Amino acid sequence: MANVRYFVNDIDEAITFYTEKLGFSLVENFGPFAIVSKEDLRLWLSDPRTSAAQPMSDGSVPKPGGWNRLVVQVDDLASVVEKLKKEGTVFRNEILSGVGGLQILAEDPSGNPIELNQPPD
Repeated sequence: MANVRYFVNDIDEAITFYTEKLGFSLVENFGPFAIVSKEDLRLWLSDPRTSAAQPMSDGSVPKPGGWNRLVVQVDDLASVVEKLKKEGTVFRNEILSGVGGLQILAEDPSGNPIELNQPPD
């Protein structure tokens, strides 16, 4: 099983996004830290109150966003994107086609990217 940590601005908002919009299940909710899962992925969500958000030795502070991302595979990318857009989800681009199939980058409420991917036939 893979674990990925995302820093989020609001833990409740993040839990709602991942469970209601992307089909994750809530495993644990510890207040400033929660675990959601989908198939063999466990996503750790940490808000600014967690120890993982403490400043580094150089003074930099972990924060949401960036370009590293988790990938969620879907069967019908166009319909998923249409539904998410109607619900107000922000996207960084439009659907792209490549050797890995179709893909688009959505953002969770804290600006963390999620690649939605429809594998090639």
